[in-house]
Amino acid sequence: MILPSLVTAFGVFFMRQYLVQALPDELLEAARVDGATSLRTFWSIVLPIARPGAAVLGMLTFMTAWNDFFWPVITLNSSNPTVQVALNNLGGGYVPDTAVIMAGTLVGTLPVLVVFVLLGRQIVGGIMAGAVKG
Repeated sequence: MILPSLVTAFGVFFMRQYLVQALPDELLEAARVDGATSLRTFWSIVLPIARPGAAVLGMLTFMTAWNDFFWPVITLNSSNPTVQVALNNLGGGYVPDTAVIMAGTLVGTLPVLVVFVLLGRQIVGGIMAGAVKG
């Protein structure tokens, strides 16, 4: 269930465009002139520059997979639902229990907030690095 949402066309194009814009060719040429190997260039230059874009892509991919409703309804049985499918089932019934629905919504929101807290520093760092002139 998780594998189809890990690699998307959006992610490939997003990272390609991010690296084309953020990684100047002169930086790679300078690494080659200094005698760095391809692995050293990737590890020391490309990876630190790609980290903010990868953090944004990771957050967007997680949000897409976490909020997906239709795919889990198709692939999983009703005895083992995801959080979103379980929230949908909580709202059913003659008189929905609002307190239970709100508690379920809080539980469904917490992982998204945790991912944002973990990746937010990388995102802000990427914004600040792009704002420096020179």
